[in-house]
Amino acid sequence: MKRVRYYLALLLVLFVAPKAMSQDVIYSPYDKFDFRNGEYAVVGMTGGYLYNYRNSVDGAMLDAFDDSMNKVATVILDFFPVKIYQTRFIACQDHIVVLYQALESNKVVQYAALLDERARLKGKPVQIGSVKTGIFGAMKNYFYSAVSDDKKTVLIYSVTNKGNSLEFDGKWLDDSLKITKHSHCTFDAGQKLSFGELNISNEGTAYMAAYTEVGVQNYADAFWILQLTAGATKFEERKMELGEKYAASGYMKLDNVNNRVYFGGYYSNKKNGSYQGIIFAAMDMHSGSWQNLKFIPFDNALEEAAGMSHSNHAFDNYQVRQLIVKNDGGFVMVSEVHYITTRTNYAPGLGYYSSFYSPYNSTMIREFHFNDIMAISYDKDGNRQWHAFVPKEQYSQEDGGAFASYLMLNSGGSLAFLFNDFNAKRSRIQLASLDPGGKMQINSFTAEGNDSPDWLPKSGKQVAARILIVPCLHKRQICFAKVVF
Repeated sequence: MKRVRYYLALLLVLFVAPKAMSQDVIYSPYDKFDFRNGEYAVVGMTGGYLYNYRNSVDGAMLDAFDDSMNKVATVILDFFPVKIYQTRFIACQDHIVVLYQALESNKVVQYAALLDERARLKGKPVQIGSVKTGIFGAMKNYFYSAVSDDKKTVLIYSVTNKGNSLEFDGKWLDDSLKITKHSHCTFDAGQKLSFGELNISNEGTAYMAAYTEVGVQNYADAFWILQLTAGATKFEERKMELGEKYAASGYMKLDNVNNRVYFGGYYSNKKNGSYQGIIFAAMDMHSGSWQNLKFIPFDNALEEAAGMSHSNHAFDNYQVRQLIVKNDGGFVMVSEVHYITTRTNYAPGLGYYSSFYSPYNSTMIREFHFNDIMAISYDKDGNRQWHAFVPKEQYSQEDGGAFASYLMLNSGGSLAFLFNDFNAKRSRIQLASLDPGGKMQINSFTAEGNDSPDWLPKSGKQVAARILIVPCLHKRQICFAKVVF
């Protein structure tokens, strides 16, 4: 174990004047791992230990680490089948819930398993559902999951798109994995319909986005939040009136304290036009009424900061990543520029992380772009308080952008964004911090120690108020970095 201490000037304090702060960066030991066919995940804190997941040729396992990132135990997940399709871990104070899908013959089977505070299996895994895959095998997502903020309710569901309608099937599980409710219902919009994210409240009510699309940009010309009480057989339709506008890149966030569903996104005045502004909306959970729906056009200051003087499409590739609901009913919307391009492998160009893959086996190469981050703060009435742009430019090939994007730390007042800077011969880690008023400071540090591995911020997780855990790779090895602010 190697320990490296970095001292940086940051603005990461809560409601106090700026002052110098430091970060401890502690690496775990390396383990053998092949990034091309392995799985990994930061699980979180349970029973006083940090747990991380890895699955490679040696099998699936959870590693337990102490505060100094010393490995204290490795738990073999011997109940996992040979072929795993998807996994998700939910770390609670004294147990871990494991959701995983298995490939069994021509079926994908959804399971749930309960582990104790030492990651030992409690009882047998529970089979939640199964679906046939077809002659070409597993090709898409078959089951989805949603977890309430208090982690006491899990919803396992499937959604089948049947043209103008959606068919939903969901099972509610309590924190002991007992199936408490089951719902099967449909929603018909009368035209081609798509569905988006689903959130579940602490009361167990599900809220799912549904919309119809038009134009070459696939903007939404109609948008609903479909509200479903646990065990109900019919959706309650909560339509958000768009008028003559078109919505894009929508994101929902539940506020269990104020009993609201917040929606943030962008809108265009034309079905194939550029983004014209921000959508701000809040829906009351109990009445289902939209209490605050605003279409806020981009103002001159925001346009200039985004580079609108150089291009009238400056906002078009932004995708909403987070909504941070504030105590006063306002929120901070965080977006990131993201788009994918393709080219033939005969054309020049080399992605920074192409060495982890073999893209030249194909005649077409996908290029993943993750660029600037934009954070905008609004009060409860939809008035913009501040905005900030974090400049970055990330480009890679045939890796899904695994090393790109960012990891955000929310301290309760300040925000920090951790990301790779690809504009150097060796990638370096950048940290952009925003104080409660939106003032930004960017610092960089060289991720030395443990042979300077490559970090994967997008796959990291905030596990405590001021602690981030980030997976790292070096050749055919994996370790995890603990960053303490």
